[in-house]
Amino acid sequence: QVQLVESGGGLVQPGGSLRLSCAASGFTLDYYIIGWFRQAPGKEREGVSCISSSDGSTYYADSVKGRFTISRDNAKNTVYLQMNSLKPEDTAVYYCAAGRHTTIQVMLYYYGINYWGKGTLVTVSS
Repeated sequence: QVQLVESGGGLVQPGGSLRLSCAASGFTLDYYIIGWFRQAPGKEREGVSCISSSDGSTYYADSVKGRFTISRDNAKNTVYLQMNSLKPEDTAVYYCAAGRHTTIQVMLYYYGINYWGKGTLVTVSS
């Protein structure tokens, strides 16, 4: 069965850290661009970070630059999102997505995505 499964969400205090994982099954992540998106209550889904399949180039939304780091471990068929210095405004459901034969720019408009995960909730609150 082809699926993406996110994990690592939870409740964290402001300033804290979490590491999200996006594990693929039924297909190999090596050839896919992987993106992390998030949707806060009452807001539209937004692209947070992406990592390419070829040269490892990355994208970060301005709101997370310098705080979040995306990485991939093809041997484990998993992509990670390390989130540091978390803020209450980072509270959202975080989704990972995989796209092949596309570009990061296209994926940020939600096109060219082959698979979505079901999401993991991150709550930043004291």
